[in-house]
Amino acid sequence: MSKVPVAVSRLGDDDSLEAQNARAVKWLLDQPGGAVVVVTPRRNVESTSLKRLIAQPGVIHRAWRGYHGGYFDGQRVLYAWPDRERLNHLWNVEADAIAVIEWGTEETAEWIEDVNPVQLFAGETIMPTLRGEVDLEPLPNGVDAILEDVAGWAAGYDSGLKWNEEDKLKADMMNRPGRWAPITVEQVRAKCRALGMRGDDVDTIAGLLQRRKEGRRFNVRSSYRDFQFN
Repeated sequence: MSKVPVAVSRLGDDDSLEAQNARAVKWLLDQPGGAVVVVTPRRNVESTSLKRLIAQPGVIHRAWRGYHGGYFDGQRVLYAWPDRERLNHLWNVEADAIAVIEWGTEETAEWIEDVNPVQLFAGETIMPTLRGEVDLEPLPNGVDAILEDVAGWAAGYDSGLKWNEEDKLKADMMNRPGRWAPITVEQVRAKCRALGMRGDDVDTIAGLLQRRKEGRRFNVRSSYRDFQFN
């Protein structure tokens, strides 16, 4: 998603929710591109600026219910108040521009770190920071290669990881506990993010390792119960 112009409108001091919404609308309309899509939690919208935008000819309005998002090719997207799951739907989409209206900082903190968007505050715009290439310490015991393989599999599907690939990870984590013992959840998350994996898949893999470190076991289908990566 790094090639897509992305901004997040954030609530600051001496600010208001309506002003926050208006900043996102203005930024998005200033971007070149195709039709505008507005995504909100419900069809009913109380914000004056969002109502005005939705009422414009050609603007598409989607509500969360029954809509999974992600089909934004060639469109400019205003995503209002997304939670973590919804932010994951924006990962690697081919939109012309994306404006997010932040709801809670805990929901958006990691997404902002990953995506490095323009940050819109009252009276201040923070441009994306210049970043060099991430240089991560290699993960031992073949875990680097495993995650690279998994990332390659996931990249081949529009929906991300398949159940059988999750089962392979689950089985290896249980059958080779020593392989994963020295690896932290944070290291796995950082590696997956560096590999460009979708947010949903990053959460899934990191969540599996977290559960194993908590001593939990997995239900794995019989065809993969004894599976181990080389």
